Amino acid sequence: MPQSSRSTLDPQANRLLQAIRRLHAIIRDAVVRACETTPLDRLSQVAQDEEGDTIYQVDRVSEALVVDFFRQEVAPWAPLLLIGEGLPNGGRVLLPQGVAEEEVRWRVIVDPIDGTRELMYQKRPAWILTGVAANHGPETGLHHIELAVQTEIPLVKQHLSDVLWAVRGQGAWAERVNRLTGQRTPLTLRPSQARSIAHGFAMLVRYFPGARDELAAMDEEMVLGALGPVQPGKAHCFEDQYLSSAGQLYELMAGHYRFVGDLRPLMEQLLARRGLSLGICAHPYDLCTELIARELGVIVTDERGRPLQAPLSIHPNVTWVGYANPHIRAQMEPQLRRALARRGLLADDVG
Repeated sequence: MPQSSRSTLDPQANRLLQAIRRLHAIIRDAVVRACETTPLDRLSQVAQDEEGDTIYQVDRVSEALVVDFFRQEVAPWAPLLLIGEGLPNGGRVLLPQGVAEEEVRWRVIVDPIDGTRELMYQKRPAWILTGVAANHGPETGLHHIELAVQTEIPLVKQHLSDVLWAVRGQGAWAERVNRLTGQRTPLTLRPSQARSIAHGFAMLVRYFPGARDELAAMDEEMVLGALGPVQPGKAHCFEDQYLSSAGQLYELMAGHYRFVGDLRPLMEQLLARRGLSLGICAHPYDLCTELIARELGVIVTDERGRPLQAPLSIHPNVTWVGYANPHIRAQMEPQLRRALARRGLLADDVG
């Protein structure tokens, strides 16, 4: 989609977009200041161990800002249901106070820091995520999101920060912000146009212990199925385990990745056979900006090639797959389905 055209939103939605962009800038600056002034051992302390994720002290910096901002700056003119891990009331906050859920126009899902572990150790930037959907009741899902904003939280030693946003059916836009001077420069993002994963970054997510052996075996099968045997002294392709779903989506949008698959929820069946439990997975708030990637031409699906349809809730585990373009999808999707079917993870498929 073109990135230079202007979006045409109704006045309230456009006002909401501008408010979210202001909030992201506030969070970005507050988190960077905290990283500059707070010792690592304090930032990396566990603040709360919740069902869906572990909340670290650095997360608290941004979470405290989110509810207050929406309560003061948005709710008086746009009643909403705010959804996010670490927020009060089990991650569901109706604003303004006293409004009924069926009365709100918007459901807004947020992840104040996606990539906490990378950021708190100053290894890689994290991301602030917000997705906005019209209120369709409890069935409202990722596929209803019509407005999304994703903002980079840079490392302390990094002065540039990318901001991306999209409107469903109208395209995506990006700019690079100098956080020291405030200068904003338009940024063009372009997914890879390569026709193969050969010599590019392509991988399955396997961040944490639990099922890494099986995921690595599937990764090997898929790459060898797509590219054939490895040649002596050569590298077929490369992998990069960026500990952030939003970061991986950005890498697809920027042309750095060609294929990534996060199959962690599907590993539950295999782990159960071993008497083990499934660990942390991606949730809807981690993927609430996948609209931006799709508007830029990235193909984002579930394990069966369908659009993501997880409800806007903090609880569901989400399987997702990203292909840089149709050529990469044609190359890798059959390999993915074959690997899953071979393990009985796509029951209606044959290996």
